[in-house]
Amino acid sequence: MSFYKELFLQILLISSLIALSSQFQTRSQFKTRTHYNFVVEETNYTRLCSTKSILTVNGKFPGPTIRVLHGDTIFVNVHNKGNQNITIHWHGVKQPRNPWPDGPEYITQCPIQPGEKFRQKVIFSEEEGTLWWHAHSDWTRATVHGAIIIYPKINSTYTFIKPYKEIPIIFAEWWKSDVNEVLREFLQSGGGPNSSDAITINGQPGDLYPCSKSETSKLTVERGRTYLLRVVNAAMNLILFMSIAKHNLTVVGVDAMYTKPMTSDYICISPGNTMDILFHANQEPDHYYMAARAYSTGVGVAYDNTTTTAIVQYKGSSTPLSTPSLPNLPDYNDTTAAFDFITSIRGKPDNYSHGVPKKINTHMLTTLSINTFPCPNNQSCEGPNGTKLAASMTNISFQTPTFDILEAYYYHINGVYKKGFPNLPPDIFNFTADSLPLTLQTPKRGTKVKVLKYGTNVELVFQDTNLISGLDHPMHLHGYSFHVVGYGFGNFNKSKDPMNYNLVDPPLVNTVTVPKNGWAAIRFVATNPGVWFMHCHLDRHLSWGMETVFIVKNGKSLKGTLLPPPPDMPPC
Repeated sequence: MSFYKELFLQILLISSLIALSSQFQTRSQFKTRTHYNFVVEETNYTRLCSTKSILTVNGKFPGPTIRVLHGDTIFVNVHNKGNQNITIHWHGVKQPRNPWPDGPEYITQCPIQPGEKFRQKVIFSEEEGTLWWHAHSDWTRATVHGAIIIYPKINSTYTFIKPYKEIPIIFAEWWKSDVNEVLREFLQSGGGPNSSDAITINGQPGDLYPCSKSETSKLTVERGRTYLLRVVNAAMNLILFMSIAKHNLTVVGVDAMYTKPMTSDYICISPGNTMDILFHANQEPDHYYMAARAYSTGVGVAYDNTTTTAIVQYKGSSTPLSTPSLPNLPDYNDTTAAFDFITSIRGKPDNYSHGVPKKINTHMLTTLSINTFPCPNNQSCEGPNGTKLAASMTNISFQTPTFDILEAYYYHINGVYKKGFPNLPPDIFNFTADSLPLTLQTPKRGTKVKVLKYGTNVELVFQDTNLISGLDHPMHLHGYSFHVVGYGFGNFNKSKDPMNYNLVDPPLVNTVTVPKNGWAAIRFVATNPGVWFMHCHLDRHLSWGMETVFIVKNGKSLKGTLLPPPPDMPPC
């Protein structure tokens, strides 16, 4: 080997080591911990020209970010110093064999009461990327939420270009009034909830709102650098379009699972979803708006139609050359734009711990409907024709018990829930017809669960219906990620539609957006024993009953057996 060639190889090796070291330095600047303290408390915040008291964690809105490495286990000590019950859910964390600290109120635990605490064990497994945590009781998650960042293991790398820095982007909604009062009022009236007064980016509405200009979120970037945006949609009731003026965005991960890079000038993100997005600062040094607004297709459904902004400011451009321009976001009801984006996301099968299930043991077709109940006597109701609005899955409007289902299952306590959530709806009709009989609008009430044997290969098709109004539904399953193998509009055709499934590289996610008057098909293997909540992540629909529970039985081995409860489970 010649001297120059050997010298070149040595330089190349040294450069590679420096680059690798730089990546770990970038990652290691954020210290990971095994123990966190979450203090839930009332805090005064000023937004939109007024001050109000909100529930926060550690006095922050959004709350603190949890940073871990792939496969870590951590403990979070949750102290409730507020004046209302609380639970905390680790959204998208599969918690293998460990549903006890999963968080949904009266599903896996009774709430943490004021003055009490709960030490929650959070077990990370195959997740890598961005997730989030949030309250899972009443509507407290409006202000009680924060990001979770899962870095690759030491001596591992990202599957995409090394970012210069990472920037969390958390979308939420802000009400001038107390959110639980909003909840109480619309459940009592039978109508829809009041829309939020603002959408926020990292807790700030942006300078298009009154009294907000000085507090607008700012992202300082250097020209030529690539940044990793860790995006969370924590909004209560809004699917969002987001874009940065004159810049493209490249999605490289969804719900803490890597995806094939997909570049677009906008994203569409549903409540519950998270995205890892590369953003290359390649424009003239100036100020540019990041903006987000609602995607909403419900006829007659009120929504927050405001636009939130943050400012992307290039380093060295302290004085803007001109007023920042807004990006060209799709129209609020542009279903084509929403589902062109959503259906373009492809998974990376090499990163899956198991392949897409091919041989299905359990087929389910679950209808998602907005319904009505008759108005109680001596009450005036604001739903259609004087009724109370409701929601259902497979014509069952879920009734939340007053004792948690997980403990009832584990300790064999009768009367809390019933088995037998059906594989098919009770009535097969033209689900997406323009006009449907009034007799179909009233669902059954119940607390029915679906019991699955360990190892079952499940295909679940979510079918939206046009009862009352067809709507998009972001459906979230606790304890699992699942493969989204197909989407479509109209009624699902079990003979034809599976022929077009993507069984090669479907995305692996924990929340899927079911299109208005359409369907989405998912597949997963039931190998995580326990009690796992499934629900719409639009909280108005969750509050009306669009949810159910999967109980996955124990397997034959110790690795397939539910762990015992912790000693400090909150009492009912």
